[in-house]
Amino acid sequence: MKFKFEGRHYFAIGIGLMFMFISFVLFSKTPLFSVFFGLSLLIALSQFFIDIINETKLQADIQKNFPNFVRNFVGNVKSGIPVVTAAIQAADADYGLLTPYVQKLKYQLEWNVPFHRAFQNFANATHNPMVQKALSTVIEAEKAGGNIEDVLEAVTNSLVQIQELKEKRKAAMHSQIVQNYIIFFVFIAVLIVIQNFLIPYMSRVGSANSLGVGLNIGARSGVKINFSSLSSFMTTAPNWFVSTNGIFMMLALIQAFFSGIVIGIMSEGNAKYGLKHSLILMTASFFLMTLAQILF
Repeated sequence: MKFKFEGRHYFAIGIGLMFMFISFVLFSKTPLFSVFFGLSLLIALSQFFIDIINETKLQADIQKNFPNFVRNFVGNVKSGIPVVTAAIQAADADYGLLTPYVQKLKYQLEWNVPFHRAFQNFANATHNPMVQKALSTVIEAEKAGGNIEDVLEAVTNSLVQIQELKEKRKAAMHSQIVQNYIIFFVFIAVLIVIQNFLIPYMSRVGSANSLGVGLNIGARSGVKINFSSLSSFMTTAPNWFVSTNGIFMMLALIQAFFSGIVIGIMSEGNAKYGLKHSLILMTASFFLMTLAQILF
């Protein structure tokens, strides 16, 4: 999806940067800095996250209501109304979030925009692959002078069957999605236990070994990024990434991202719809891991 910068985006970025500056001034030398720094990033990017969530909601609603529009269109054509008039009359119904696009199609047809061009503009405006594929078939049939009524009926049946299959898959996968969320948070809990309890314990056992041959795996567990100056940041950041704090944080974020993508593929059949799940899981994992590192 393409992001269109608006005033709300600049406002959120400004608030996030201001919050980040306050975090540097007040918390740069405290353990809470990571939490407030992450919160400032979340504020700055919040409108982009909202755009992704709204876009997935829009596309799902378009796919749900588009078969209803085509069904009304087909009914008008079958009653003997000319194709253009049938489309204009079908556009008068309520189709949820698809309604503005249908209304735009109606206005173009009323202003005598050619049928194929108006429908092509309609398909492009939705940015929905299912709508674009279905309407490309209708446009080609209209150009070729074929029996558009039969084409529309076939398209309608296909769309209805696709929508029914998606609804059945979504219902069947609901429990699997819940299980994936539970499994992910169990994974985070295991990471927290390993990082903050098991590794320090093994490190203490290794250092207490009478032979002097111990497990020094906890030696780099306390590494933190120093934000007091640019040189300090450049020096400590690489060390943090290879420390247990950095490694376990990256493990949590990577697992969160791909878990969300898998959930999207399972529920909607498209990885794009998993981005909202990835954002939720990555945000939750960042704050949980950061709080655990501070508390333990």
